[in-house]
Amino acid sequence: MAETKIQQVIETIEGLTVTELAELVKALKDKFGVSAPAFMAAGPMPAAGGAAPAEAKAEEQSEFTVTLVSVGDKKIQVLKELRAVTQLGLKEAKDIIDKTPSVVKENISKEDAAKIKAKLEEVGAKVEVK
Repeated sequence: MAETKIQQVIETIEGLTVTELAELVKALKDKFGVSAPAFMAAGPMPAAGGAAPAEAKAEEQSEFTVTLVSVGDKKIQVLKELRAVTQLGLKEAKDIIDKTPSVVKENISKEDAAKIKAKLEEVGAKVEVK
């Protein structure tokens, strides 16, 4: 009986998007007053304990930071592309380029981070996504 309930919960979780999974983790933390470090410190537990660290890990990976590591040879093209992807003004974008490594965008989805990275690398910049 418990196996069936657990399997149903796992199947439901598998069908969630990353955003929905992050909301689930937050709701569980709020409901039970537990934080992700508490799950990790407890280590593997029998039954439901194994799912909690996976949920916490999924939450950690739902938001990414794009960092400009170096500009390369085409500084003006990188500046133009940086302004296009961030909607920053000329001075703010130039400050990011002049102070590399610099954060370009924070707390964005994996897809958006990949798009920004691809566009900046296309014009010769080196970019990290964390």
